Parts: sequence; C-alpha cells; structure tokens
Amino acid sequence: MGESTTARVWDLVIIGGGPAGLACAIYAGRARLSTLLEEGTLPGGQVVLNEVIENYPGFPEGISGFELGQRMSEQAARFGAETELARVESIDASARPFHLTTTAGVRRARALLIATGSAPRRLGIPGEKEYFTKGLSYCAVCDGPLYGGRRLLVVGGGNTAVEEALFLAGIASQVTLVHRRDQLRADRILQERLAANEKVKVLWDHVLVEVLGEEVLTGVRARNVKTGEETTLPVDGLFISIGNQPRSEFLPAEVARDESGLVVTDRHLETTVPGIFAAGDVRQGAYRQITFAVGDGTLAFRGIMRYLEENE
Repeated sequence: MGESTTARVWDLVIIGGGPAGLACAIYAGRARLSTLLEEGTLPGGQVVLNEVIENYPGFPEGISGFELGQRMSEQAARFGAETELARVESIDASARPFHLTTTAGVRRARALLIATGSAPRRLGIPGEKEYFTKGLSYCAVCDGPLYGGRRLLVVGGGNTAVEEALFLAGIASQVTLVHRRDQLRADRILQERLAANEKVKVLWDHVLVEVLGEEVLTGVRARNVKTGEETTLPVDGLFISIGNQPRSEFLPAEVARDESGLVVTDRHLETTVPGIFAAGDVRQGAYRQITFAVGDGTLAFRGIMRYLEENE
C-alpha cells in the first residue's frame, strides 16, 4: 500500500486476521464500510495451525485450518475488505480518528476491532515445537476426537486441564493427567469427577522435560520434582493445558484489561474506549472455539455499526 494509505481514514481497521476478525470483515464489507484488516502473519490466525478441523459446521469430512483461513480471507476480500501483512505496534486512543502505528506505517480509522486472539502457554521443552500437530496439541476439544481409543496425556492442574482430561476420557483408552504439585487447582467438583473416572489417573509432582518421537509423537520424558527421578511414558497424544496469553500487550492503557491481560468489553463488545471493540480469544469471557469467535465477530460488527451511525 502506498502513501495514500497513510492519509486515508478507514471506517474500520481490524487488528488480527483470525475467525473473529475475518467474520467482522465479511459483514463490514457487505455493509460497504471501508475496511482494513491488519494481519501479522497468514490469514486465519491460530486456525491455520490445525491440521484437521472437524467441528466447524458445513464440512462433514473436515477441513484443514489453512484452507478454512484462506476461504474466510477470500470471502472478506470479495466484499471489499483489504488485508495488510503488518504488525500493529501501538494505538493512539486519544486521537479521532484513531492513529495506529504499524510496521507498514501509520493507519487511521474511525473504529477499531481488536481481534488478536491469544497464544497457548508453552512448556518450553525439547520436542514441543517439533511435534506440534504431530501428536501434540493445545486444544482437546479441537483435536481430541482424532485420538479415539489411544493413550493420551494432559499437562496442567487447573479447571481447563481437568475438563480436558474428562473430555478425553470419553474418547481415549487411557488418560494421564500430569501435574507439578501434589494437589490440583481445579474446582472441587471437577476434582471429584476426575477421581471418580476410572480411565483417568493423575501423575503427581511431575513435570515434562522432553517430548519424544520419530515422525510423530511416541512418548514423553517426565521428572519427579521431589526426587529428581526421570521416567519415560509411552503416549499417542499430548495435550498441554497450562493457560493462554492474550495478545493485548500493545494496547493503550485506556483499554481496560483484567489481571490476565484479557480485554474487558460490554454486551456490544465495546471496550472502555468508545469506538474500540474486541472479539474472540483476546476478550474476557471468550470460549476458545472457532464458532464462538465467528459469532463474536458478528456481534462486534453490530456494535461497530451502531457506534459509527451515532458518531456520523
């Protein structure tokens, strides 16, 4: 994009090219809003990292995350939304229109949508990166059904980890929950359900130190934090559930976030700054599923239209 883009004022700039941002871009394009989508990487966001997506309606045989992201991007482009592969570094929330400093220059917008999503927290151990999508996943609901009748392992001790272990117990032949302490942080009712499930066992006081495999994951190496003894565990699938980090660090202080960095919104998905909205995994109360993100993008569009009409 040339110099004219720097001077141009867009009706809407969407930061993040995942399902939430793309859904909003589709609606905005159909509404004939001038729309710019700032995407730091490939269209589709975290979706493209999924080898097979089987729970998105309309694809009974499943679809690759890459293809789904491309299709959404093409649909948004068909209705006039423009995409720029640039990273937003800061936002001047006091200016009207809003000023965004990006790696491609300054962009100005009458309304903004923050749809940058979140990233799973990593263990940071050898093999974790190499076996991602090759037996290692950060989402049991997304990928668990691919491992029917297999031996699975979940890492974590909070509500999400226990919920994922219970979910996988209905699919797998055996589930092992690995936790670094001698007690879980999950709600008591979830702990009771876990204890009552014969297919789930808990490996207390252990941390993973390496992911093992050849072409695909075949096992893990775990260390007892009290004795230092290491054990090799053969598994067919590994699910890491130690939380997510929202991509909200670049937002101005005026945009309120909770203690974990999730953006606070009202029922219209508007933030504490009028004209700035948030949708998808980056906002407080979101559920990490593609269908939810798409719904968020649609709801945010309605709020954005309302804001623009009131501030014409």
